[in-house]
Amino acid sequence: MRPFVRISQEGENWLKKGQMWMYRNNVVELEESIENGAVVDILTESDEYLGTGFLSKESHITVRILTKNREEEIDREFFKQRIRFAYEFRKTVEYNNLTNCRIIFGEADQLPGLIVDRYNDILVTQVSTYGLDIRKDMVYEVLLEVLREDGQDVKGIYERNDITIRSKEGLAMEKGYWKRADLPTKTIIEENGLKLHIDVENGQKTGYFLDQKSNRVLLRNIAHGKRVLDCFTHTGGFALNAAYGNAAHVTAVDVSQTALDQGYRNAVLNHLEDRMEFVKADVFKYLDECEKGQFDIIVLDPPAFTKSRKTVGAAYGGYKRINIQAMRLLERGGYLITATCSRYMEIDDFEKMLRESAMEAGVTLKQVSVTQQNADHPILWSMDETSYLKFYIFQLV
Repeated sequence: MRPFVRISQEGENWLKKGQMWMYRNNVVELEESIENGAVVDILTESDEYLGTGFLSKESHITVRILTKNREEEIDREFFKQRIRFAYEFRKTVEYNNLTNCRIIFGEADQLPGLIVDRYNDILVTQVSTYGLDIRKDMVYEVLLEVLREDGQDVKGIYERNDITIRSKEGLAMEKGYWKRADLPTKTIIEENGLKLHIDVENGQKTGYFLDQKSNRVLLRNIAHGKRVLDCFTHTGGFALNAAYGNAAHVTAVDVSQTALDQGYRNAVLNHLEDRMEFVKADVFKYLDECEKGQFDIIVLDPPAFTKSRKTVGAAYGGYKRINIQAMRLLERGGYLITATCSRYMEIDDFEKMLRESAMEAGVTLKQVSVTQQNADHPILWSMDETSYLKFYIFQLV
């Protein structure tokens, strides 16, 4: 019999809605002798079983649920089945980008605390829970086994465990290759026809923003002959797609010279540098200095302005400011592409901000498309935490 955690009526209601996390404030009984990271069952005060998961004694999230089947053993075969299921999903939805995609997306793949991205023959992982961290050798072995059984060429696993969430689990922040150190940390991937330099050691997230892959193509499809401004360009993902889509000219703006230098290298790699310029500037100030009608398309894909509910108000103001600036710069017929990657900026709030911005800018928005993160970052409708990216394209009319 597995050890158990007993929860309150409030926690019971929460889990029965489909949530896969159980919080400390809902725990009413937990034996001190249970080891941190143990697999535990979740029981109600009336002994009803609601799930099985990893126990965390440090985090506010006390249990992250792995299964709601009490008969299921959390062993090597369990992880192999879950990893294979996740991989088969990517083979279906990301068939043309299988060497450049997210293989496992934590809770959305019922593997809480595990992120796995693939860049050619390198897997990049992030482990954010204590229970998974103490089992990672077994999980990594199974991961490599599943891919190699399908004939995939994978040389090694690079760990990007330099994420602050690990400290909430009592885990150290670190990065480096798992079990070997003789592999490169840089590679060149191909994304929808574009070649891109990737640095898995120093790049953002696990080396690159894979979640906007399909959205970048949406810009490519409307960029022909247009003058495009890509704000917060980072290493040029949207800007490069605009140029690849035969934009007349592309201006890529970011505050980081390091990111811009890599963006320029990507432009050269794809022979697109002649129709692109990379500008180091604060986007807010840059937009203030631009002239109305200077661009036909403006892309706003900023880093998350908020990473907690406490700062949503300030983030709302930041999003509103740049969107008003962009709307005022576009002539009638121009296109605004605007996004938020913050989990805490809810869809309703973001759309409210856009309506207010349009009213204050004196423009009317005609929706072209509304999308979210790429399909290799699936969304569980029973767990809001898996949905974070909102992406809008409008024409001003």
